[in-house]
Amino acid sequence: MKKIWAVLAISFSALMTSSLSIAAPHFDKDSGYDHPRNYNQGKKGRDSREFDGEDRNQDKRRMREERGVQRLQQHKWQTGYVMPQHYRGDGYKVDYKDYDLPKPSRNQQWYRINNDYILINSENNSIQRILGL
Repeated sequence: MKKIWAVLAISFSALMTSSLSIAAPHFDKDSGYDHPRNYNQGKKGRDSREFDGEDRNQDKRRMREERGVQRLQQHKWQTGYVMPQHYRGDGYKVDYKDYDLPKPSRNQQWYRINNDYILINSENNSIQRILGL
């Protein structure tokens, strides 16, 4: 019988010490230190943003971009002005032969923008001539 009690006492003490080592430590709220798992609780961060706010920001950004595109489409071209950088890509360049345009000089290039043909000086990007459809 003594052996049974001894085995039970040893197993009970082993169980108690293992459960104490697994338990999380208690932190005093007044000490200023908080457990790392609770570090961001109650604070708004990247992971806890509201989806409505993100949707609103995306809508605002999309509306600004649409207004910018509309403004560029309504742009009035004038000779002597510098062509906006947005239109300087290869997608706007055209071959003068395909559209029956006058042959450009050396350092000049034709661009088609909003149904207008614009001759640009490629050295300083200034508008030399405008032909509308």
